[in-house]
Amino acid sequence: MRKNTMDTVLRVRVRHVPGQLARLAQAVADQAALMGDIRTVGMQEEFTTRDVTVETDDETHLKKVIAAVNALAGIDVLSITDRVFECHRGGKIESKSRVSLKHLADLRYVYTPGVARVALAIKQDPDQAFDYTSIGNSVGIFTNGTRVLGLGDIGPLASLPVMEGKAVLYDQFAGISATPILVNSTDPEEFIETVMRVAPSFGGIHLEDIRIPDCFRIENELKRRLNKPVMHDDQHGTATVALSAVINACRLTGTKLHDAHVGQIGLGAAGSAIARLVMAFGVRQVSVADRSTEAVASLVSAGASASDLATVMRDCDIVIAATGRKGLITPEMVRKGQVIFALSNPDAEIDPDTALKAGAAFASDGRSINNALAFPGLFKGALLARSRSITQEMMVVAAETIAAKAAADELVPHPLKADVHQAVTHAVRTKALAQGLERTARPI
Repeated sequence: MRKNTMDTVLRVRVRHVPGQLARLAQAVADQAALMGDIRTVGMQEEFTTRDVTVETDDETHLKKVIAAVNALAGIDVLSITDRVFECHRGGKIESKSRVSLKHLADLRYVYTPGVARVALAIKQDPDQAFDYTSIGNSVGIFTNGTRVLGLGDIGPLASLPVMEGKAVLYDQFAGISATPILVNSTDPEEFIETVMRVAPSFGGIHLEDIRIPDCFRIENELKRRLNKPVMHDDQHGTATVALSAVINACRLTGTKLHDAHVGQIGLGAAGSAIARLVMAFGVRQVSVADRSTEAVASLVSAGASASDLATVMRDCDIVIAATGRKGLITPEMVRKGQVIFALSNPDAEIDPDTALKAGAAFASDGRSINNALAFPGLFKGALLARSRSITQEMMVVAAETIAAKAAADELVPHPLKADVHQAVTHAVRTKALAQGLERTARPI
């Protein structure tokens, strides 16, 4: 399967000669590129102007395709548009009013003098801010850009397109208003204090793309100090979807998850959270392996058993790897009948096809774990319940709901299925109520 592809629109002028489109398609194919949509944008007596989408590996590959197309007689490339950059032009989000101003009275209600009454009501009872401001349906997305996707420490400003993307997902999947907040500091204590100072603006705090171990310190301290949901998505959103995938992999292979021996290799942000959530789900035997003795000790204190790579591969029925080390698991390590999730992106610890050929009953990689399936519904459910926290029990029920919404031949459902997010929201809200967390959140 092709990875890291670029979609580019070539606007070409094609002379009216039989076979020109076929020659264009062949030129693209000869460069090992793919051709997608073709749209006619203008016709003249001798020429037709078309937008042709081509898929290439990178910019060097794209230049070869353009040169090949330009070399064709009667075909000229007029312009080149990168679809990704066009999607981001001007930013992907904006703040808009929910009320209209058509009459002078509208202005009096929305602003002065009427707004003073609402301000005074909130001063007397701060909880009324949940009803009469946007706080009750808002999330702040906080990052310092120290660990962004597979890019590493690129800083807060360069991370903004990623945070805007998260905000789009919140809006489209859960109707939540989410705002990226860039924290220009790599000091965990400064990060914490920054969040604390602006936290009254939001009903929930979403932490994103923060390096380890800082992310653990930041999340734990904010949870301790704030009476509103706080969640580090790289940990818990990923863990929730990973658990749902494991649940369905066990269904597909006939493995009894609660009785299985699960091994977690790699205890970074995602790996540690996955191991903890698997134990919260009720798996009794969980072994963990990592080069960090501190990370292993933390999971052992939570109920896991310390192990190593070779032992996990030998003894465990289900192996989950999140190490960032390409090729860490060799075919010889695979035990027949194992379920293997090699989650590191962009290159897995073992290619799923290789694992299957080596005897695995099921194998998948990180492309199956899309945390967009989890975080919108987790926060929406918590906000609707006005819960002060997002608990492991809420994550477990979210994982079970995601797994249940997958089709018979799916590992997890498609993230664009709206009913998935609605179901997760309902399940999380119901669990919050059952845990006695209804109306425990506070705006400040």
